[in-house]
Parts: sequence; structure tokens; C-alpha cells
Amino acid sequence: MTAALQIRPFEAGDEEAAVALWRDCGLLRPWNDPRKDIARKQAVQPGLFLVALVQGRGGATEFVGTAMAGYDGHRGSVYYLAVAPGRQRLAIGRGLMARVEQELLAMGCPKINVLVRTTNVQVMAFYEKLGYARDDAFSLGKRLIPDL
Repeated sequence: MTAALQIRPFEAGDEEAAVALWRDCGLLRPWNDPRKDIARKQAVQPGLFLVALVQGRGGATEFVGTAMAGYDGHRGSVYYLAVAPGRQRLAIGRGLMARVEQELLAMGCPKINVLVRTTNVQVMAFYEKLGYARDDAFSLGKRLIPDL
């Protein structure tokens, strides 16, 4: 793991860095407004929206990762797991997921579901290394509130 890795809850001043990170990681989609997603998360279980920071060159703090999680009393979910492209494969994502698992376990969460796009083979391998396995289920969705 990166030596100076700090994981903490999201703060209001992190919004621009989070949206830029998600853009850099290819997580944004035209039908989702990331700022609305952040506002919604800040209204429900805000402590489960985590960010990762490292000491950059010259001592400056660098925003390098996010993980947004939730727990509904039955299952936990993880969204917006992202690590800056130049900082991937340094155990930052593993650190974020370990913290998410710790937080959800403390809430009594028995299982975590993670949605991964079928085209994202690299991320599938990442989760499999962390012990996640494919469930025999399909993810279905219905938008109740259009973002755009």
C-alpha cells in the first residue's frame, strides 16, 4: 500500500476533485449527473463516501481515490470506486475496499454487491483478487428521477 495513504470521509471541498477523478477513470455517463450523485450521497449515509489522499511531491496532498458505499439493512453496495490512472496498482483501491468492508461490517452488513460493467475486464480481475465472485443474478434498473 502507498506509504502515506490517508482514507477519510468525503468533504464538501472534495467535489471537483472527485468529479475530475471519475472523468479521468471513465466512470461518468451522460445520463448520470455526478454532482447530483454526490449530493444524494451526502443526504444518506455520508460517512460511507470515502476518499483517498497521498502526500505528493513537495508535500502537497494529492486526491487519488474514491469509494461510495451504502447499506440498506440487507446488502451493502459499492459505487464510484476509482483510483487515479497514474496511481493504480499501488494498493489504493484495495485500501479503499478494505475500509468500505470494515465500515459495512461494523453496521452488520452480511454481504456486499458490486456492479461492474461487463466490458471492464481489468476491474473484474481486481475484485476477484479481493475475494468477490460472480453471482448468478442480473442487475436491473429503472430511473425514477432523470438527472438531465
